[in-house]
Amino acid sequence: LFDFCGFCKSPKPHLEMLATARSASRIGSSLGPRSMSSYAKSQESYEKTLDWFSAHRATAVLRTPTSAACPKAMEAAINGGFKICEFTLTTPDALVHLQDFVNKDEYKGDIKFGMGTVMTVADAEASVDAGAEFLISPVLIPEVIQWCAKNKIPCLPGCHTPTEAYNAYQLGAPIQKIFPGVAGNSTWLKAVSAALPMLRLNPTSGVGLENAGEFLNNGCVGVGLVAPLFNPVMVQEENWEGIRANAKFVTNNVKACGPSVREHSYVEF
Repeated sequence: LFDFCGFCKSPKPHLEMLATARSASRIGSSLGPRSMSSYAKSQESYEKTLDWFSAHRATAVLRTPTSAACPKAMEAAINGGFKICEFTLTTPDALVHLQDFVNKDEYKGDIKFGMGTVMTVADAEASVDAGAEFLISPVLIPEVIQWCAKNKIPCLPGCHTPTEAYNAYQLGAPIQKIFPGVAGNSTWLKAVSAALPMLRLNPTSGVGLENAGEFLNNGCVGVGLVAPLFNPVMVQEENWEGIRANAKFVTNNVKACGPSVREHSYVEF
């Protein structure tokens, strides 16, 4: 299994990347193995996180080629107005950076942090150990969805077709990430949302700074911003002010669309 970083051409073995991130982190090194029940969150916590997604609707999705760039880029997005922030396991030291941000007093109660590129249950466990409040995958992985559902941890699995999105919903995923982009973009998403109103779609690929509102006004519960927000050239040049300006522009557009309405569903999986 390989992950491909948007900033490099060579593949990195996923398990090797996770092992490196975990060994470099300060997370639970002396605690020993945890039982599955120790990862379980409350229904209240689960609902609050989903309410947060409905209220703020835009996620800053960060991948950087270096560890040093990661915290500076994420701080720029937060300073620009993002309230939902996703680190990714393709970023060096991602677990360490996630834990550092979760532990910052100024962000507690004001920002929700999660982890992306979660490919296995081991990834999910490591991410929750680091403080992740939600988990995101680029593809549909049943065992990860089921683990999250049993532990009441919101997950957003990657889906590319209506069938995949519905299967993710049936497995217990409360929000379905649409990845990669599809032909027709927001028009396609509007049609799927109308035909399958139980789904809560959250596209990432194809969403830009100027068209984010178009997706939200066509049936999507939220959107994820990757390269249009964290422009690779800006990251390389350490243009953090440029990223902050991108964040402010798109979060203002998202706010203009208003919150997404959701019903609380106290479902046991």
